[in-house]
Amino acid sequence: MALNLHIQRDQPPGVPPLELTGERTLPDVPAENYWFRRHLAVYEWIAARVTGRRVIDMACGEGYGSDLLARTAASVVGLEANPQAYEHARLRYRAPNLCFERGVVEGYGESNAYDAIVFLQTIEHVHDPGAVLEHFRSILAPGGVAYVSTPNVLTLAPPGATKSGNPWHLKEYRPEEFTELCASAFAEVELLGVLHARKLRAHELALKLGWDKIHTGLGVTSAFYDRFTPAIATRDFAVRTGGLHSALDLLAICRG
Repeated sequence: MALNLHIQRDQPPGVPPLELTGERTLPDVPAENYWFRRHLAVYEWIAARVTGRRVIDMACGEGYGSDLLARTAASVVGLEANPQAYEHARLRYRAPNLCFERGVVEGYGESNAYDAIVFLQTIEHVHDPGAVLEHFRSILAPGGVAYVSTPNVLTLAPPGATKSGNPWHLKEYRPEEFTELCASAFAEVELLGVLHARKLRAHELALKLGWDKIHTGLGVTSAFYDRFTPAIATRDFAVRTGGLHSALDLLAICRG
């Protein structure tokens, strides 16, 4: 039987695997590992900053990020609207300080309920992002922080295009546009970028030197990438200030 490369592998007993559709990234799909690690690197960065905090992971998808946040936070709610993703998350990830709820981000949560809101790679999917951010501000406790990320259209889309070909994205942002959007709801916005590091940075430089022609000419494309892609780790991405126009993703830290 042929292996379906877009279905999660090796799930725990009783946990239905999810299929990769392009709407959300998934762990346990080797061909998807680049995108999964790129998302996970940001969750790791945030997890180090929410120790002992009450956190909600909005549009949590498969649940892997909520599970990671729960390793440091006092409590984590993973909110997901998709019924299959919600059920998968609920069954797969279990911890005393972690729960999953099914609902939409626009109306979930009470005033002062959370110290941190995490909303990663989703704002590009919503029809009224300004209203979503206003809602987030209303449910944050005093001194709370909202972490909001989105792809950088300057590196995701073809040069000069206003949007990539991703059918799930309604709007993709330049750094200046994303800062302006977040500042419409929050008094203080700091914008960071997600960039390649370590072996992905080396690969990026190799591509500029003509690596695509070399591996194609030698006929080793599949042999190389079948090993290279599954070996990508979160350390091969970095979250940092500066270089925003060349960043892969944009991460806004919103306060006030």
